[in-house]
Amino acid sequence: MPFLGQDWRSPGQSWVKTEEGWKKHSDSENNIVAELKSCCRDDRFHKGNLCRVMGHDMAAKKHNKDITNNNRVPYFYNDKWIHVHKGSTRERHGYCTLGEAFNRLDFSSAIMDIRRFNYIVKILELVAKSQLTSLSGVAQKNYMNILEKVVQKVLEDQQNMRTVRELLQTLQLSVSSLVQDMGKSVLVGNINTWVQRTETIQRWQQQLHCLQISRPATEGTKLTDLPTGLQLNIMQRLADGRDLVSLGEACPDLRTLTEDRLLWKKLCQYHFTERQIRKRLVLSDRGLLEWKRMYFELHRCYPGKEQYSDTLHLCSLCLILFWKDTNHPCTAVSSESCCVSISPQDFLNLFKY
Repeated sequence: MPFLGQDWRSPGQSWVKTEEGWKKHSDSENNIVAELKSCCRDDRFHKGNLCRVMGHDMAAKKHNKDITNNNRVPYFYNDKWIHVHKGSTRERHGYCTLGEAFNRLDFSSAIMDIRRFNYIVKILELVAKSQLTSLSGVAQKNYMNILEKVVQKVLEDQQNMRTVRELLQTLQLSVSSLVQDMGKSVLVGNINTWVQRTETIQRWQQQLHCLQISRPATEGTKLTDLPTGLQLNIMQRLADGRDLVSLGEACPDLRTLTEDRLLWKKLCQYHFTERQIRKRLVLSDRGLLEWKRMYFELHRCYPGKEQYSDTLHLCSLCLILFWKDTNHPCTAVSSESCCVSISPQDFLNLFKY
């Protein structure tokens, strides 16, 4: 009958009968002893080999682990979707974390899609404002890797510079305050790691500040060559009033069109409600509404309307989070009726426990 240990589910232990009585038999201990004897018989045996055999060379192990983590290639999932579950049951164990969502939804590749760029940048900005303390060590690495790709894409494409500058500014302020209050707040990681990340953020800011936009090599149709009606139609598609101001400063020929009252009126009506507009009326000396001044006053008091070309969707039936143009395993007859678009703030709310 085999010997049963304290845990009756264990396979038991091996015992050997000797002249002194019964003793435990361990293959691992015998292997270590045999290896030590073989090393002792070797003329090249020294203290380093003994440490290697006994497993006491912790510095070497840590060094090898760091090299492995730095050179490790992240695992890319073929399916760009993830189950969102906040509870642990007998059938499903564990929780869905924000770092896991970054990996499973492949934010590193999605940032290269111009349709998803502003959506992901907004998520990164919201994380920088309020979610840094909830990120695990792996999630922090994923976050910084995604942010690095964002900066590289802006430097290559020379687009969306102001958006990324605001993101880096928000992140720098949040990290600086958390590092100064180290010990008062729950911040995962060593303080030296966060100081190094702060220096990296400052380097990215310097690169964006020194970026010089190059003119295209080939001359084509310019915005000033188009008819006035078409120019106004294009300007109405700009989602941010600051872009109109920048356009007027960069191109004096279009400055008059950028001051058009009807253009600013449509911009105010698009981003803000009638009730908000009535609370912030700004009149000129002649009694006319100053729509441009009203826009910036409203923008200072109320958040503007967010619009994205591509967003994440959540299936209310199977609770799967996925990109709009990808498939997900759903049992519904009409899965489109069960899916709702998720804003960046709603995305983060899914991972608040």
